[in-house]
Amino acid sequence: MSVELRHLRALEALDRAETFTGAAIELGTTQPTLSRTIARLERMTGVRLVERTTRRVELTEAGRRLVRQTRPLLDGIDRAVETARSGDPSALRLGWAWAGLGPHTVPLIRRWRERSNTPVHIRRPADPEVALAAGELDAVIVRRVLPDQVDDPALTSAHLFTETLVAAVAATSPLATVGELGLEELAAHRVALCATAPTATVRLWEGIAPPPATVTVANTDEWLARIAIGEAVGVTAEATGYGHTSPDVVYRPVSDSPRVEVSLIWPSARPHPEIEDFADLARGYLREVIEQSRPPSVFALD
Repeated sequence: MSVELRHLRALEALDRAETFTGAAIELGTTQPTLSRTIARLERMTGVRLVERTTRRVELTEAGRRLVRQTRPLLDGIDRAVETARSGDPSALRLGWAWAGLGPHTVPLIRRWRERSNTPVHIRRPADPEVALAAGELDAVIVRRVLPDQVDDPALTSAHLFTETLVAAVAATSPLATVGELGLEELAAHRVALCATAPTATVRLWEGIAPPPATVTVANTDEWLARIAIGEAVGVTAEATGYGHTSPDVVYRPVSDSPRVEVSLIWPSARPHPEIEDFADLARGYLREVIEQSRPPSVFALD
């Protein structure tokens, strides 16, 4: 028995969705089928790739390493297949670096699939805006700390919602027992900054003296690891707490957080033919969810 693309795609989808339910929906399969596919991959590699408990599903270090190494291969195959197609409607390639739309990501894509025959292919490149400029993606979910805006005449932007920032601290840290944390309080600790997360930069601490010491990390996994072992604290978008959970990391509200705008952007020239319909559906879905949420959602429309 040899490893097939479907085995690698199953693990990669589970890494993105972080639940068997979400990954199965994305792949258009069932939870039992997805679980069997990943179990076969574990038998073929001879290592445990996924930790399964009654409360959560999490990739092991071996699983995360395999995803990191095979994701470029899968993306390359997808691009090659799409290039080879002639006359067929192409998928809408949607990307983001970190949090996507948080808990709204899977329900939104499910609703789109109920209303459109155009599939959505989700990708998480290191820098989605670079991938968009290179033509590797059709649209990207981006975040900007207000008053910064997406200001590029070559791009069209659709506002989706606003959120605030949260602090990420080690579960064993005294900071984990605090209800909320301020930026000045966080400045007393080393802060982990990731190049692919434009919402958290040293600009957050402008006017605070002294500014925090920082350490730059390469990706989300390293960011979580450094925080989990107490080497640093982190600041990130609210939705990150949904998409990147760890038993060793606790998220706390930032009391003086600026507002963060979440937008969908795509090229103004030669856009994907379905992108405006997708943007309209996304705005309508988010308005419905946010207005009807009880208690009030942490997200806001304006």
